[in-house]
Amino acid sequence: MWWAAARPATLPAAVAPVVVGSATAAAANSFHLPAALAALLVALLVQVGTNLANDAHDYLHGADRFPRAGPLRVTASGLLRPDQVLRGAALMFGLACAAGLYLVWLRGWPLVIVGLSCVASGVAYTWGPKLGYRGLGDLFVFVFFGLVAVAGTDYVQTGLLRPQSLWAAIPVGLTCTSVLVVNNLRDIPTDRLAGKRTLAVRLGPTGARVEYTLCWLAALVWPWVVRAQLRAFWLPWLVVPFVAFTARRVWAEDGAALNRALRDTARLHLAYGALLAAAHLV
Repeated sequence: MWWAAARPATLPAAVAPVVVGSATAAAANSFHLPAALAALLVALLVQVGTNLANDAHDYLHGADRFPRAGPLRVTASGLLRPDQVLRGAALMFGLACAAGLYLVWLRGWPLVIVGLSCVASGVAYTWGPKLGYRGLGDLFVFVFFGLVAVAGTDYVQTGLLRPQSLWAAIPVGLTCTSVLVVNNLRDIPTDRLAGKRTLAVRLGPTGARVEYTLCWLAALVWPWVVRAQLRAFWLPWLVVPFVAFTARRVWAEDGAALNRALRDTARLHLAYGALLAAAHLV
């Protein structure tokens, strides 16, 4: 039950930025394995905590009380009580903070602010300000799973906030955002009923599909834009055939059929990140 609540299919969203940030650090001859592993652990724990909080809060706000096309939600299905899931989320966030203490010891107190911002945003996604309910979820993912995660991973290894890591973070944030777009596209009917005004609800199905396409087009063009920094800038283009195939399904399918596209988009996000990382190391 807890494994299902953690939503393992979405975890590549946390892995890809750490891989890319570690590659930019390695390209600067500053790769630090313990820091990279700690950053990966923090990223995974924050994401699982966010997923658990989202599971419970969506149920409490009524967003999961309608028949869903998406995967199992443990709170809505009655497998776990909301208070149990929220305690699980608190545990994950607490463990993330504990793991982050090593990074604070390594690089200093500014990481306390970064870490607490990540945790606060994970909680606020479906509670308090409810970023996801106000159409800000896409921006949240781009910033925290793109800019913060990649540049932060590079920072804990190099000790510097470098332009190279920020450039590398932009396409990672875009591909990660595309994962959320598919998820929200699938859930438009039930989110509308629950008053959950995601960006997909605001844009409508066609607008959400356009957003998905633009995310991937921009991510694929970006290596060419920064080709002066990447000798093998073409490596991420190896995913193009798979992106085209998945995008065609996103445009053609609705409802539960989009679960396959969601899974494949998460895998493409990870594959793109691995290839972008390799492009920095060649």
